[in-house]
Amino acid sequence: MQVSSSEKPSAVKPRHHLFPVGQLLPFILVTALFFLWGIPNNLNDVLIRQFMKSFAINRLQAGLVQSAFYLGYFVLAMPAALIMRRSGYKTGFVTGLFLYAAGCFLFWPAAIAGRYGFFLLALFVIASGLSFLETASNPFIAQLGDPDTSEQRLNFSQAFNPIGSITGALIGTAFIFSGIELSPEQIAAQKSAGIYNAYLQAERLRVIKPYVVLGIVCVIWALIILRTKFPAIQSEHEESSEGHGHFSELFKYRHFLLAVVAQFLYVGAQVGTWSYFIQYVQEYAHEPEKVAGYFLTGTLAAFGVGRFFSAYLMRSVSPSKLMGLYSIVNVVLLGIGVLRPGWFGVWCVFLTSFFMSLMFPTIFALGLKGLGPNTKLGGSLLVMAIVGGAVLTPAMGWLSERFHHVAPAYAVPLVAYVFIAFYAFLGAKQKESKPVPKAI
Repeated sequence: MQVSSSEKPSAVKPRHHLFPVGQLLPFILVTALFFLWGIPNNLNDVLIRQFMKSFAINRLQAGLVQSAFYLGYFVLAMPAALIMRRSGYKTGFVTGLFLYAAGCFLFWPAAIAGRYGFFLLALFVIASGLSFLETASNPFIAQLGDPDTSEQRLNFSQAFNPIGSITGALIGTAFIFSGIELSPEQIAAQKSAGIYNAYLQAERLRVIKPYVVLGIVCVIWALIILRTKFPAIQSEHEESSEGHGHFSELFKYRHFLLAVVAQFLYVGAQVGTWSYFIQYVQEYAHEPEKVAGYFLTGTLAAFGVGRFFSAYLMRSVSPSKLMGLYSIVNVVLLGIGVLRPGWFGVWCVFLTSFFMSLMFPTIFALGLKGLGPNTKLGGSLLVMAIVGGAVLTPAMGWLSERFHHVAPAYAVPLVAYVFIAFYAFLGAKQKESKPVPKAI
């Protein structure tokens, strides 16, 4: 029996496109933002070590770098969502880039003034801009195109974030680290000669050029986005109050609430791991700061490879199952890093970056599934969860000061991965929820 031509199309499976058809330019411009915000994220890891040296502070005090930075994300994520709910994603991109640039330019007067608090303010402003960028970029990419490939597409775009991270670590290692590390005896000698403050000031001034150049790049990119036509994402232009969504409705979604907790713990684990990795290498492999900085660059490269490799694996493996397996591997690796510090521990902590690589975008995309008009508000809360970096990093600093070693601090990210494994295997499953009746 012959099949008629009108029946043939129904037998053909629909093709799921990874990239948005007809919207490649906005997709490319926004994907580039993932690269741009990766740079300051991992310049912070260099700054922690640099500020310990140039301000003569301990690990706990230096950890305030991440606290100031990730508090910026926390404070501005909700205003960013509200502004974008009114004006759209493009406004979020441009606002974020200008704030990012302003924070970078503040590094110049901060270095001249030589005030640690001024630097923390500059980092807060940078992170405020990044909060806009992340609140806008993640849901924009997830919704720009075929919903069946949202996790894959977001993982692809997020894969450019570690390239930015590698660039930031390289810039910091090459242009901020001077390679001059004074022993206690040399410090005492310089203080006696009255030249120690000049040394500290010279070390602080090394941060100016990288940040000013980065600020200029941000201004240029903002102007390009301003002149580019962006597509209307459906939820941007729904005019009813129902179309905008409500915060109260988010509490109906168990998978979303658990995603917020998982994201909080993941970001804290990632930031803490990288923040103290230079010191871990110096303490247990006995390498100088520049060599330790290149080790940081290497682990960030492993993170980037993991992003691309994981995006490929997701073609045949469920994103949640893959994330669960990766979490278990990281629990084992960090267990070795805590209990067996040394070169073996260094390489185990090094490898955790590969396996953490898919977690942020996967948690983000899984958490947003099924939120409908609440997507922007849900995305803002997932970005606010980045405050985990502000909480867990100082906690790791406190543990390292308490035990007088860095290794015990890595128990913090280990516990985080235990919860992420639970979320991946059980917590990410969506449950049907009854709609909340509208008030009359």
